[in-house]
Amino acid sequence: MTFDPFFFMKGIQGKFGTSPVGQSQQHVAYLRQIQREMRVEETLHIPLTELKVVVFDLETTGFYPDQGDQIISIGAIKVKGDEIKEEETFYSLIRAEKLLSKEIVQLTGISDQQLRSAPPLSEVLFQFFQFVQDYTLVAHHANHEKSFLQYASWKLYRAPFKHRLVDMSFLYRIAEPAEKIITLEECCEHNGIPIIGRHHALNDAKMTAELWCLYVNKLKQIGCESLKDLYERYAKV
Repeated sequence: MTFDPFFFMKGIQGKFGTSPVGQSQQHVAYLRQIQREMRVEETLHIPLTELKVVVFDLETTGFYPDQGDQIISIGAIKVKGDEIKEEETFYSLIRAEKLLSKEIVQLTGISDQQLRSAPPLSEVLFQFFQFVQDYTLVAHHANHEKSFLQYASWKLYRAPFKHRLVDMSFLYRIAEPAEKIITLEECCEHNGIPIIGRHHALNDAKMTAELWCLYVNKLKQIGCESLKDLYERYAKV
């Protein structure tokens, strides 16, 4: 996937209709209020050892939301600096509109039967944003998560996706530029983190959170103490 250290939703107005589809006005108003109150630029200057983040993962049926691929689960965990908040997690399956392929069932362990009784995306995504509030988001190879959240946020709520979304791979490219680390498995193995329950959204989020904590300290040792420092260091690479 194409690498991009920071992600912003610039607006995809006009791609859909003119009003939120089947959503309560209270939900829409609440999410828009969160977006208005967010101070994304301020997070650039907060020390990484103090930055509050939500590390998350999506399991999906494919790679292209605009071609009908869907989110089928979301998992997330909160972290402050290098401290994982073990008790502050989020996980939900999401009702699918289409039957899953055999490949997705095998990869994720999620079945059509499980998804039939799961809540719809509109409900889960609203709960997810309530959990996130104004925290910075972190994901491994985050272009995938970015595209699905952009698409869903506008389609469901007519609200642009404005959270700062940091790609975890950005951190280890700066901290260890000589290492050829690509996958989550490779990064976990490189850092001695056990790989448990791969392709379960919450398990993947927890492993990525462990990596975040490790690399916050590795980056501090080379003088990168904030997202602004990371951005400037990356610009010089």
